[in-house]
Order: sequence, then structure tokens, then C-alpha cells
Amino acid sequence: MSGNGLFLGLDFSTQQIKAIAVDDSLKVVSEAAVQFDTDLPEFRTQGGAHQHDDGLTVTAPTAMWVKALDLLLSKMKTSGFNFNGVKALSGTGQQHGSVYWKTGAGSTLQQLQPDKTLYEQLKDSFAVSDSPIWMDSSTTAQCRQLEQAVGGAQKLADITGSRGYERFTGNQIAKISQNNKAAYDNSERISLVSSFAASLFLGNYAPIDHSDGSGMNLLDISGRKWSQQCLQACASGLEGKLGEAVPSFENLGSISAYYADRYGFSPDCKVIAFTGDNPGSLAGMRLQGGDIAVSLGTSDTLFLWLQQPSPALTGHIFCNPVDGDAYMALLCYKNGSLMREQIRDGCAGASWEKFSQALQSTPMGNNGNIGMYFDVQEITPSAVGVHRFNSADQKVESFPPAVEVRALVEGQFLAKRAHAEMLGYSVGCSTRVLATGGASSNTSILQVLSDVFKAPVYILDTANSACLGCAYRAKHGWLGSSKLSFQEIVQGAPEYKLAVTPNSSAKQVYDPLVGRYKRLEDLVAGQ
Repeated sequence: MSGNGLFLGLDFSTQQIKAIAVDDSLKVVSEAAVQFDTDLPEFRTQGGAHQHDDGLTVTAPTAMWVKALDLLLSKMKTSGFNFNGVKALSGTGQQHGSVYWKTGAGSTLQQLQPDKTLYEQLKDSFAVSDSPIWMDSSTTAQCRQLEQAVGGAQKLADITGSRGYERFTGNQIAKISQNNKAAYDNSERISLVSSFAASLFLGNYAPIDHSDGSGMNLLDISGRKWSQQCLQACASGLEGKLGEAVPSFENLGSISAYYADRYGFSPDCKVIAFTGDNPGSLAGMRLQGGDIAVSLGTSDTLFLWLQQPSPALTGHIFCNPVDGDAYMALLCYKNGSLMREQIRDGCAGASWEKFSQALQSTPMGNNGNIGMYFDVQEITPSAVGVHRFNSADQKVESFPPAVEVRALVEGQFLAKRAHAEMLGYSVGCSTRVLATGGASSNTSILQVLSDVFKAPVYILDTANSACLGCAYRAKHGWLGSSKLSFQEIVQGAPEYKLAVTPNSSAKQVYDPLVGRYKRLEDLVAGQ
């Protein structure tokens, strides 16, 4: 095995760049971070981005990410970090964002001079100086063009795992090729944020990995290669600018000599393919076959491990970052903890204790009362407002406070189970629900989650899960993914703690309710 080696995970996220190092037993031994807004104020970002006047376009200065890496590594060097002990590194980037390397940038990357910063050498290497990022929603026309070109939204989902989404990279590339052809033509390579970051360490263009590549509306997820149909619909000559896509655990080779000379990295340190932040989180949460992870935060996110996906018009299916034969699904919900807090304040005297008592005092299934609570426009389903139904499926204006509390929590989890099943997920006898985020500390909420999914719920503190997951992935790629599974690599990581188990009658209550909820949701979405 690796003896006393270190494994480094890096996270190029929306608001910061972060590094976490783990030792051979996967214990975190070092952390460092650079905040874009406060540490690099000259770029004048808010939340790491620039919101444009049209209210739709959102970008980030590409060179800022380069300068942030200079600053991060300098901080680590000053603190005495043992760069020479790093056996391998990997990383993650905010999904969907794109970087446009101008003609000639590749040779600059290959000839980095250790007496100069990356920023000095690379700041003029980009054909587009402001990278489109995941918050951008300016490409509706390109989404519709792509869907039309391949035979409709469902057909695009069947090929790429998702219908056309404005933030997805293929549509962003199409917009640039249409509106700024000179910049597109002058781009010798187009990277995702993740493969851009890997390129900085490799001193050469790093390939896009299958998992992050699944968030582009360009990759054929079943064949794990670019879809010619989608490439042609987005822009001419695109395949040559993207390069070949590779498995997410691929060993890309040794780190650039620049890092050995400037920071003291071992010349043998390996760079393992970087991936997107959501796939990185799946690795950090150590999902296994059949697992579901639910992040209960400001927005709620559902991660699923799938063997046989069924792409739908809602949610996303990506190639799995730690298993070359599996998939992962992702569902995002805007109305998460803020909605729970609003109902807590209105129906439980602003007290979580009273909120929990309301859940405990009402029966599973809520006597047939169902609620859907969308304070802001929801993603899945596309709906807004509060919608309450009694046991006869009739719309009602209000519920008693305790019924309202249970209707909210049950409704949120019924939606997650219904949408997961639509994407090909089925709860089995070995299913575990892994809960993270603020609401995972509330046992009464977790009990409803457990009952709705008919599965035990486990909890783990997974702060910085994407970054940590990439430190784990670095070790997996370094040891050789063909020799050892990711699950074998992470066996020594901290254990999940069992929080709750489902009630014995949960199945007979919630199995029929899931179907009923879905019918009512379709009704609400169609209004």
C-alpha cells in the first residue's frame, strides 16, 4: 500500500478554491482555502461571479481561478505543508462551467517557468476571458435548438441523461459559437472547470471525465463517448476542441515539473482525472450500489446510485465517478430548509421542538392530506405556490397547524421518492438513506424520511464532501482502479451513524401515497 503518503483533493467551487489532504488512513491532516470575493477583491466578484445586466448571464473571470491557485499553494507552502509527501492529487470543479483556451495556450502550459506565477504566464491564454458558469440561464434558445435537432427533449435525455438545460455546457458553447464566432474559432481547447483545473497541474490539456462530461448535453452516457448528433447540433469542429472523454478515475500522468521546482512536489506525484462537484460529493459521501443520499440544506439535493437508469424530463443522470459500469442520478429542489423554516415559524411558534412535536402527534400518511409548498419557483416540478389536498383529492385552503407541518415534510419526501423511481430507482432490502445538511440533525424529520423511503437513515458530518471525495479518489486512482474498488479504498473512513429505522407499517401507508402524490403533482404542474 502507500505507507505514509498524502492524497490531495482540490475543489474549484463557485465561491472559493479549497484543498484537503488526507493521510493513508484517510484522516484529514491539512486544509486550506482562498475566498474569491475577499482574497482576490481586484476581480470584483460577488459570490465568486459577475451577474450581467440582462439578469440571465452569469460569468466568472477565468484568470481569477488561476490566481487563486497561486495564492492557495503559496499559503500551503508558508504553513509548512509537505508537498513532497503527496502521492497523488485529484479535484473537482463547479459543474457545467466552461473555459476557452486560445490558440497557443497549450504550448504555454507545457513550458511553465517555476520563477513566475501561473497567473503571470497564463492570464492572457483564454479566448473568452469570462467563463460562463452554472448560474447562467441565458441559453434557452440554444437548448430548444439542441432538443429539436435530436428529436425532442426526451430523446436528448435518453442520449445525454438530461433534457436541454440552460446551464449545461453544450448550450453555452453553442451560444458562444453563434454570438462570438471569432472567440470560438480561436479556442484550441474547451475545458470544463474541472478539466481546466487538472490541466493547470498536468502542464498539458487534461481530458474531460465521463461523470462531469455528463453535465454538458453532449456525452452519450450509455456509450460513454461524445454524441456526434449533439456535437454537430452545437457547433462545427467541436469534437477536436473537446478532446477524448475518459473514466473519472483515470491516472492522467505525473504532475508538471513546475510544481516540483516551485513548491517541492515529488516529480512522481500523479494527477487523477478531476470531476464535477456533484460527482465529487457522491465520492465524499461514499455512496454504494442501492444507496440514496439526501442533502437537506437551503436547497435539497438527492443523489442516487443507479445500475439501470431511466432518463426522464426531470432530474439528471450522470456516469458514476467511482464505478465505470454504474450511473448516478441527481435531483435538485429549491424549496428546502427555507420552506421548512417558514412553516415552523407559522405553525410551530418558530420552535423546532414544537415542529417535531407536531410531526409526532400526527399519523403516518396524515389521514390522506397532502401538501406541496413552493415558496419560490420549483425545478421539479416546474410550479410555484402552496397546494393542499384532502383525502378525496379536493383542493383546500388551509390545514390545522400540526397537519400543515406533516403535510410539508411528507410532501417533500414523497416528491423525492416519486422522482427517484421515475429515474429508475427502486428501494431494496439493502437500501440505505444517507442524510446530510442542517435538517439531518432533526430526528423527527428523519423519521418521516425513513418511513417514506421504507429504509434506515444514517447520518454523517460531510462538510466539504466534494473536496474530501477527491482526496479519496486520488488514492483510488493512484493505487489503480482496476486492482481495487473505490469501496475497498474508503473502508477506513469514518462510519455513518444509524439515526432511525422505518416503522413496520410504513410500506402499506406510503406505497399508495407515492402514486397519489405524483398524480396530484402532475395536476399542479399542468395548471
